[in-house]
This record gives sequence, C-alpha cells and structure tokens, in this order.
Amino acid sequence: MSTTTAEPDTENLLSEAEFRERLRELPPSAKLVAKVLESDAPLSQGQLAEESLLPDRTVRYALNRLEESDLVGSRYSFKDARKQVYFLNT
Repeated sequence: MSTTTAEPDTENLLSEAEFRERLRELPPSAKLVAKVLESDAPLSQGQLAEESLLPDRTVRYALNRLEESDLVGSRYSFKDARKQVYFLNT
C-alpha cells in the first residue's frame, strides 16, 4: 500500500484514457469504489463502505486491486492520523 503525506504529484497522474483502460479490467466492486472516489475524495475505508453500501472486506479488496493498478493513492488523514484516506490518480 502506497502512503504519501501530500496530494498526488501531477507527474504520476494518469490520462483519462489510460485510467479508463486500467479500470476496465477490474472487478465491479473496484469500479464502484472508483466512482465514489470520483465524486467525493479523499475518503477513508469506512467512509467508502458507507457511501458505496459495500461490506468493509469488499472495499478493502477493491482498494487493493485499485492500488495494484496504480489508480488510487493514499495518505494519512489530516483529521485523524491513525486513518488513511484514498484518492484517484487522475
């Protein structure tokens, strides 16, 4: 799991076409989590589960798949340093 302390670097961001191509290969749960992050990021794993109505375990799986594809990044929350928040690399 990649953890950064700031927002994503502009040099590591994907083009829209490349993002969509990588996302196309992922399971539906990962696509739903990406859609939730698209409209309301950064979010913690718990917030993603609440917004997507998916179980925590499914959200964790989806985030892992998204991170493996370099579609999602994470950093520690500024409000609660014990939690990580996730954002899209677009």
